[in-house]
Amino acid sequence: MTVEVNKNRSNISSIVQAAIAHHGATHEALIPILSEVNERLGYLPVDAMTKISQALHLSGSQLMNVASFYRMLSTRPRGKHVIQFCESAPCHVMGGRQVWHALQEELGLEPGETSADGQWTLLAVSCPGICGVGPVLMIDDDVYGNITPGRLREILAQYRSRS
Repeated sequence: MTVEVNKNRSNISSIVQAAIAHHGATHEALIPILSEVNERLGYLPVDAMTKISQALHLSGSQLMNVASFYRMLSTRPRGKHVIQFCESAPCHVMGGRQVWHALQEELGLEPGETSADGQWTLLAVSCPGICGVGPVLMIDDDVYGNITPGRLREILAQYRSRS
């Protein structure tokens, strides 16, 4: 167990060092550094945040404020597939509430939760700016519009088959 923890810390350290080397150890580079580390590790673990904080001479609370503000960043592990569902009024009016409930039922998740098998994370997000095709669902980098409860199984099946 200790060997695995030390291996993970070493991996985290090398990923943080690479991100800082790539973007520079400046305050202006904070978001690119956090983004790169988040992408490589799947989230921002405490060890990574501590190393970034030290390298950029920022307090832990400053880093946490930035990391918790941006939806693209996470301080908790996320699933292999991150589902973002638009909760804005236009999507709601176009049937978003029914789709949201069907999505929660299909995955067995509440907003912000990750499935026990690590496959899915479900997030409710503000308007992604494509209201003309609402309700809108994003899985990883893929965007789906005009979603209906009936289309959910078909869409999710594409990602289940990739696992």
